Amino acid sequence: MRISFLKKKGWLTCLVLMIVLPATVQSQSLLSRNVSLEVKRQRLDHVLEILSNKGDFYFSYSSYVVRKDSLVSLSVHNRPVREVLSQLFNNTYEFIESGNYIIIRKAPIRVTMITHKAAEEDRIYMVTGYVYDEATGAALLDASVYEKRLLAATLTNPDGFFKLKLKGNRKSTASLTVSKEFYEDTTVVIEPRHNQQLTITLMPYERPDDQIIISPEDYLNTDTSSPALVVQDTGIIRTVADVPEPARVEKTRVGKFFLTAGQKVQSLNLKNFFTKRPFQVSLVPGLSTHGNLGSQVVNNFSLNLFGGYTAGTNGVEIGGLFNIDQKDVRYVQIGGMFNVVGGEMKGFQVAGMTNTVLKPVEGVQVGGVNNYVKGSLTGFQVAGVYNHVTDSVRGLQIGGVANFARRTVSGVQLAGVINFSNRETRGMQISGVFNYTKRLKGVQIGLINIADSSDGYSIGLINIVLKGYHKLSIWTNEWQDYTVAFKTGNRRLYSILLAGMNGGAARKRFSFGYGLGSEWGLGKKQLFSFNPEFTTQYIYMGSWDYSNILSRIQVNFNVHLGKWVSVFAGPSYNIYKSDQTSGIDTYKYPLPGNGYSAHKWGEKTKGWLGWQAGVSFF
Repeated sequence: MRISFLKKKGWLTCLVLMIVLPATVQSQSLLSRNVSLEVKRQRLDHVLEILSNKGDFYFSYSSYVVRKDSLVSLSVHNRPVREVLSQLFNNTYEFIESGNYIIIRKAPIRVTMITHKAAEEDRIYMVTGYVYDEATGAALLDASVYEKRLLAATLTNPDGFFKLKLKGNRKSTASLTVSKEFYEDTTVVIEPRHNQQLTITLMPYERPDDQIIISPEDYLNTDTSSPALVVQDTGIIRTVADVPEPARVEKTRVGKFFLTAGQKVQSLNLKNFFTKRPFQVSLVPGLSTHGNLGSQVVNNFSLNLFGGYTAGTNGVEIGGLFNIDQKDVRYVQIGGMFNVVGGEMKGFQVAGMTNTVLKPVEGVQVGGVNNYVKGSLTGFQVAGVYNHVTDSVRGLQIGGVANFARRTVSGVQLAGVINFSNRETRGMQISGVFNYTKRLKGVQIGLINIADSSDGYSIGLINIVLKGYHKLSIWTNEWQDYTVAFKTGNRRLYSILLAGMNGGAARKRFSFGYGLGSEWGLGKKQLFSFNPEFTTQYIYMGSWDYSNILSRIQVNFNVHLGKWVSVFAGPSYNIYKSDQTSGIDTYKYPLPGNGYSAHKWGEKTKGWLGWQAGVSFF
């Protein structure tokens, strides 16, 4: 009986141990778990993977911090994970547990502040110090150190050193902010009117691409298995603002030429900091009433004697040579040579040479040479040479040579040589030579007009609609044996280029000319149509000394024999003006010839009824 009881008690003990021991192991600190490891000249990331499998936990670290391709050798037996990691990494690293993760990161650098008492009557005090990368400990070059209220700023040198002179009074407060591209902003409260030396660290942005997770094999990754790291309060304020698209005025030709490398770096570092002031005066960028932070200030009135570099204008800005604004400009901007705006321009903008706006424009833009808008235009744009809009135009473009709109034009393009609309034109294109639009829903007037498709009207010597009306017609009429014409445009309005001749060596006659026409369909199946056309031709009858001009109105009735061929015939009325009074040997003279009665419109002008019949292709 006792043996039976002991057996039962033994089974009960085993059951309790089976339940309790795993829970005890599971509750054991990850860094305290014992592991054995034997590796020789293997990559560090492979070694961490082996540790992860042996300890049944995750590793999390940034590729910016850990050199995973380093080769390591290690031999340990039944030692804690913390000790193994300490041998793999030096004492500048720390290991933090978070859930089932071990987070590897650089140990933070100790932030120090040494204050020296300054004379109370001295309102000027000096702040010096060093700025380091908190993850690597490396000195940071070109980090911006600035006091927002006083608008005082400087950049760190290659050693991370900075020196900043500030002004204060007994009641004033001050704080320094340190910013650098790809790092979190750090703000340190300082004691006014005391010289002091600081050591400040910046934390790099944690980018998803830099974060590496090493997990044990066959480990079930739940939705909640992610590292959560709580940073201890150090008295330092760190902020991570949404990173907007980088400032772009520095990348323009004007920006590259007039801005120093330091000013460009400052703008990149401080892209999250902007403030407002009533006015500013500057000689050149960097020499202004706002000091080195003038590029981060939006002003109501801005006067730049030679040139200026500000955050924006909400009022009036005048520059002797140039104005450069990172953000929006509203109301009035006048530049002797150049204006560059990184944001929107709303109001009136004029420059002796070039206006460049990197976002939409609403208002009036006048450039002595050219205007460039990287956005849409709503309003009026005029340039001595060239206007360029990368989006839609709603209004009027006037260019001495050319206008360009990448998208829709709803208004008028007027140019001496070329108008170009890469999408749709709902209005007018008027040029001395060439107009192009992808889709025409308005009017083109120029020597050459081209459109991919058209629901409008093209008026010019050559009108081409690539997906429109194309016909090659051959006919005869009452005064000429053969005429060939090429018709192109759309059914509403097409242009006609034509030339003709008579056969026979003793009755020669040549002609060439231009005209306009339209095709109207008859019936639902469009088997029949009629074409009213007007043409004007010069007729050569042996000498260029004479002016023989024939204007002709004709109506052709068409029968479509298929998709590509039609035959036509119809009446015409001719008005002929000529100063040729006699024929020349081997040329047929006069017009219209025997059998046609003509009535006079004047001493050199007469008219008559005629006809034509022929065939059209395409």
